[in-house]
Amino acid sequence: MGPHPAVAAIRLAVRRALHDVLRDALVLHDGRTPPPDTPLDLQRDTAREGGADGPLVLVACSGGADSMALASALAFESRKLSVRAGAVTVDHGLQPGSDQRAAEVAARLTALGLDPVEAITVKVGREGGPEAAARDARYAALDAAAERHGAAAILLGHTRDDQAETVLLGLARGSGTRSLSGMAAVSGTHGRYRRPFLQLDRHTARKACLVQSLPVWDDPHNADPAYTRSRLRHEGLPALEKALGKGVVEALARTAELSRDDADALDAWAAEVDPSVRDDAGELLCGRLYALPAAVRRRVLRKALIHAGSPAGSLFARHVEEVDRLITSWRGQRAINLPGRVEARRQGGRLVIRQS
Repeated sequence: MGPHPAVAAIRLAVRRALHDVLRDALVLHDGRTPPPDTPLDLQRDTAREGGADGPLVLVACSGGADSMALASALAFESRKLSVRAGAVTVDHGLQPGSDQRAAEVAARLTALGLDPVEAITVKVGREGGPEAAARDARYAALDAAAERHGAAAILLGHTRDDQAETVLLGLARGSGTRSLSGMAAVSGTHGRYRRPFLQLDRHTARKACLVQSLPVWDDPHNADPAYTRSRLRHEGLPALEKALGKGVVEALARTAELSRDDADALDAWAAEVDPSVRDDAGELLCGRLYALPAAVRRRVLRKALIHAGSPAGSLFARHVEEVDRLITSWRGQRAINLPGRVEARRQGGRLVIRQS
């Protein structure tokens, strides 16, 4: 008799992610990466040649149901592959006893057979609000852990429900296609972050923990109405499903996939035309920018603003739209001040972007 369907589902998702990690780590003798249909046993053998124990994959685990299910699946699947499996839990220090809780989570991860296991304490700042600040601190800690241990990848437990929430949050901010595309299955430097559960719902992960008798910790912040995502999770999405019927989460996740395809295509187009809208000194030419489709032009502008020093996380659609008006609705406007002390002005038919 095989495992419970929920356990089988999470293990399959992780197996596929590890398959991709092995393929990405595999380098053929002539320097080419392997084709997609390279047999997994060949990947395993070549991984052994590249390192005695194969690549290290870490799981980021808070102790919640999603990440504990992910950790258990990684521990199980890594034993069948040439993959070393470890874990990191991050203590944000935002609740009394958080250090003890992090130590308990680390002990559970060690009991699963993961090694190395590390509990990291971070200091959460205030920039961007509490949720954004905690996220920034967490990812900085995970990046540092990956560098410290030489990890090939870090698995994250985001589910289809999390994806739906992310799309709705982007929609509420009036964001563009890239924001509506939600979280990518693979992201970060060199594809460091992997999200195997984006096609699975939160219930499946929790059920997998239940049938395996895995203890989980439910973060009270996830039910705190002071946090936007919490209100969306417990009030917004249920209200949408009541009004529109079941299937809203699946539809939003599907929207993310479609939006990501569109955003990728538009980003590639913008990168291709970027050199053609600049003069020999690298300045943007307003006339050539004007001739571009709006979606492509704004991507060129956004990239230029970030390159000049405007932080991507603080540069919103309304900022880019104001700069775009220097191209499409020029009436002698003054320079526009942007996050990161970046200034954009139209001067002599050129768009000059400088950091003050």
